[in-house]
Amino acid sequence: MHLQENATFHDGEPITSEDVAFSVDVIKEFHPFKSMFAPVESVDTPDTHTAVINLSKPHPALMLAMSGQLMAIIPKHIYGDGQDPKNHPRNNENVVGSGPFKLVEFKNGEHVILERYEGYWEEGLPYLDRIVARIINDSSARAIALQNGEIHMSTFEAEPTVVNRLSQVEGLTVTSEGYGGVGPIDWLAMNTTHGPLKEIKVRQAIAYAVDREFILKAIMRGTAVPALTGIHPDSPLYDAEVNPYDVDLDKANALLDEAGFPMQGDKRFELSMEVAPFPGYKPPTEYVKAALAKVGIVVNLRAQPDFPSWAKTMGEMDFDMSLDSVYNWGDPVIGVNRTYMSDNIGKGVWSNTQGYSNARVDELLSMAATENDADKRKAYYKEFQEIVNEEVPIYFLNAVPMHTIYSDKVMNPPKGIWASSSPMDKVWLKQ
Repeated sequence: MHLQENATFHDGEPITSEDVAFSVDVIKEFHPFKSMFAPVESVDTPDTHTAVINLSKPHPALMLAMSGQLMAIIPKHIYGDGQDPKNHPRNNENVVGSGPFKLVEFKNGEHVILERYEGYWEEGLPYLDRIVARIINDSSARAIALQNGEIHMSTFEAEPTVVNRLSQVEGLTVTSEGYGGVGPIDWLAMNTTHGPLKEIKVRQAIAYAVDREFILKAIMRGTAVPALTGIHPDSPLYDAEVNPYDVDLDKANALLDEAGFPMQGDKRFELSMEVAPFPGYKPPTEYVKAALAKVGIVVNLRAQPDFPSWAKTMGEMDFDMSLDSVYNWGDPVIGVNRTYMSDNIGKGVWSNTQGYSNARVDELLSMAATENDADKRKAYYKEFQEIVNEEVPIYFLNAVPMHTIYSDKVMNPPKGIWASSSPMDKVWLKQ
């Protein structure tokens, strides 16, 4: 890889091949996506602006893994001082990046302010002088601010009421374009390591008892599309031919009987379900509770006060079920394999939190991760999706309805595969 020779960090220090090698090493050691750089054995630096990536095997997703969304170029002259990168003092103050905009202010829960980096390597870019990213948790407040022109753009917007309401507002554009690389999916995660959920037929019964179409129409209000597998529907590797598990309470009841959980009075057994502390998650969680009650499964909801608490519960595998959103990150090697590989089961790690293990799935995902032939890769992932669909460690619901909403004043809005996680160096405002 040949680096741009006049590229510098925001403190003026040149970006070199040593920074690339250092970044790969840090990410390999600390990032939870172990498959992302697993085949990278080493990075040679024959000169200041040449980095040679040495692989132990083919890696069809390497360039996506090295994109700006997933791989930051970490300044070795700051972080190579022997301190723990995760807790380095420069993580919170005097942050040094290398993109077209530099960080000038961050107030947790309030805003992020970026300003044009005058030393950016590409002449004339970026176009904007400043970006103020306001954190507005209240969906109504976001909608009002967009309508009255107080803010020019909102991204990763998934609130159905906001999306539908602003789609009718003159002077605003609402689009779902630009999130293919992110690849977000909503699903019902099930802990396959204990209790009734160890049984495949129980998990299949749950899938037949939950009405995906009700969620799409009544809760998502038509803003989302169904997702039938762990691969995002936008991916060319997605298999739309798997069993959709259309709601069928008779089949669900029969499967539960076959699994050895007969109805006793008005219930068969009880499960706990974590209430994920994200906007919009409470209604579908309550719906799942009501849907499963129809087949004798009593669901006890456990509210989590904040994301760290919920994430710890999930990471420690101290749960039965929970709704969750997980991202594909451009290629299954990066964002899909991690959820199903047996060697990615580990308490305290955000990984295969379902505890799902299938030797053939491990084999298929390993082969697909090193296969450069597009047709062979698609065949591997097709079989993988069929097996996971049959064994249901996860019941897939829908692609998260992420949208960008922007004013007519915004020119060249970010519609690439990473949405506003793109550099935004060529976005500008029409006066």
